[in-house]
Amino acid sequence: MKPNEKLDIRNLLDNLENYRPRRHGWTWRTKGPIEIGQFKYFQASPSLKNFIPLPSAGHLNGIDPQPDSTITTEIASGRFEDDIRRMRMAAYHGADHIMVIRTAGQSHMDGLLEGTPQGVGGVPITRKQVRAQRKALDIIEDEVGRPINYHSYVSGVAGPEIAVMFTEEGVNGAHQDPQYNVLYRNINMIRSFVDAAESKKVMAYSGMAQIDGAHNANATARDAWKVMPELLVQHGINSVMSERIGIKPDLICLSTVPPAAPPSPDLKLNLPYALALREFFPQYKMRAQMNTKYMDSSTREATVTHVLNLLISRLTSADIQSTITPDEGRNVPWHVYNIEALDTAKQAMIGMDDLMGMLEFKKDGYLFETKREIQERAILMMEEIIELGGYFKAVEAGMFVDSGSYPERNGDGIVRGIDKGIGAGTIIKRAKNYMAPVTAHYGYNNIEQFNPEFKNDPAKLIGGCTLENPDLIQYIDELDPEDNVNVRLDENEKYRSQPTLKPEVQWLGDGVITVDLFFPTDELTAEAAALEVGRKLNLSQVEVIHKEVLHPSEGTRIQLKGTVGFDIDITKLVLPVKEETLPEEDIMAYVKEHEIKVVAGTGGSDEHSVGMREILDIKHGGVEKYGISYNYLGTSVPIEKFIDAAIETNSQCVMISLIISHDDIHYKNMQKLHDYAVEKGVRNKLILLAGGTQVTPELAKKYGMDQGFSRGTKGKDVASFIVKRHQEIHGH
Repeated sequence: MKPNEKLDIRNLLDNLENYRPRRHGWTWRTKGPIEIGQFKYFQASPSLKNFIPLPSAGHLNGIDPQPDSTITTEIASGRFEDDIRRMRMAAYHGADHIMVIRTAGQSHMDGLLEGTPQGVGGVPITRKQVRAQRKALDIIEDEVGRPINYHSYVSGVAGPEIAVMFTEEGVNGAHQDPQYNVLYRNINMIRSFVDAAESKKVMAYSGMAQIDGAHNANATARDAWKVMPELLVQHGINSVMSERIGIKPDLICLSTVPPAAPPSPDLKLNLPYALALREFFPQYKMRAQMNTKYMDSSTREATVTHVLNLLISRLTSADIQSTITPDEGRNVPWHVYNIEALDTAKQAMIGMDDLMGMLEFKKDGYLFETKREIQERAILMMEEIIELGGYFKAVEAGMFVDSGSYPERNGDGIVRGIDKGIGAGTIIKRAKNYMAPVTAHYGYNNIEQFNPEFKNDPAKLIGGCTLENPDLIQYIDELDPEDNVNVRLDENEKYRSQPTLKPEVQWLGDGVITVDLFFPTDELTAEAAALEVGRKLNLSQVEVIHKEVLHPSEGTRIQLKGTVGFDIDITKLVLPVKEETLPEEDIMAYVKEHEIKVVAGTGGSDEHSVGMREILDIKHGGVEKYGISYNYLGTSVPIEKFIDAAIETNSQCVMISLIISHDDIHYKNMQKLHDYAVEKGVRNKLILLAGGTQVTPELAKKYGMDQGFSRGTKGKDVASFIVKRHQEIHGH
């Protein structure tokens, strides 16, 4: 794949029944120290082969240092074919852990789904969906030059079936935690733990990384910061179970989510807990995720929480850093917020590189006292669980997700019955002579009575099972003629194969746009007015997705979402010619060898000087930064004076700013500047440049300029053009 080529979804799906994953198991990043550009990083990994750097990297030769942590993006649009496109975007921004969130109801299904029905709030995890996305990731990881871990959930009533399918299809990581099933999905306790034993055995065989679900306690509890002791208990129960079944400690990942968020005293609450967790479980990996319990529709607020959580990751450790989208509060998985969250993690973690190499914690006082208190409360809770008769009895007693700080109890914990819940009564005790001739089967399997040679490899009895021989897998394509990927591809084919564009949020051609509005009025009036604006803009499905009162009567900010009813024919678009910009080193080297001076100012009756000063001054990255000296003539400069001053100062370039456009005065002044240079006999020696909000390169050249610059122009753009034009004039 080349960066300028789109992934062909139809080609990807072709011959899918014969696809075989090229690797199994989890892959950690290669870690620094490493030198990239002018800098040495201590908590970094090598750059990618193809990537999109942070915007600010434009000032640092486009470097793209990657953090040492594996970086996650969570994807859940409900259409796996569109998720594949988002995976590719995410990989270019540094994601090497792609987590596909399945539809919530799948936890309650008692078998493996076939086909790919469209999901709501997630993707139904089916063999076809998994296989297509793993196949796509093979292509994408070749593009970026780094292995990408693919991940979903081994939980719910059909957990073992999912674990087997994931192993067959090359899935690299999974959430697996029987407590998640019990507490948050009301799946029967016995069924959940028996299924978990089988699932974990299969995951251990394939080398999958396991992430637990303990963080759901602080997402569910009324006062999340009070369940910290319970979080340690839940982590311990699942991790020890996993390790005893055979998952290696370096593949057991604790899902650590700081329980609190601003405006609470974030670090005072969360940092002691983070230290307590890592001190209790140093043998396991940490998967850090941002707090989403207190997330609302403000993406700014969510991003601040994300950065504070990233600070905790750097103050402690994070082997996997989740970047759950800041748009979680809207429950709409937008492309842009997936990418922004990845960039936030990359920017913050690289910015805090080697933070603990410069700091140390104060050992006496609040931080370590609070850490120890959390740990002591967790030990006391575990002791009470044992006294009650174990985990099941403790859940029946409502000990978990109680918003009291243990041992305090508020009586609002989750209560489940040992013989209640989904799947109750479905566990049958094995017969004494039970034997299953399959790989990675949990528990005593009686294999010796059939053939002692196969004690450690029972599948040899049948010539291997699907884990050794993928040709035995029965691949079933989609069963629903109305709801399947081919129908969906046909519906939006014109956006794939024709020169047709439409804006999108999560699905190709969905036509969704957002509009930022401000009304100088109260919240209710502003919301009603915004909806009316959407209707008058001919948007359909108009919806207010964020409102923020800046003052009860003086103003309210509204973000509006709606759908456009038209397409864009790209063959009718007039595309500006993009001027290639020279590298900064080349500009500086040339100017050092060839003195270049500029005369600049705002022309005619124009007094707008701010934009010109930003292009000139070193403080704003103007041409002065590159060694180009300038003579600023000021505002409202007569047009003739620019040429006269250039002659007097022996300058090679004239820069004129023209903002005012009534009566086409900006065009007339450009032509006048050119004509006066011709009259003075210096036009072929001078570089004439014009800039302003109404100036385009095409119009500037039409009216006698060498080049025109409009909104978004930087000093580097102008300096680069000056150097290239100077080379043409003087033959260098």
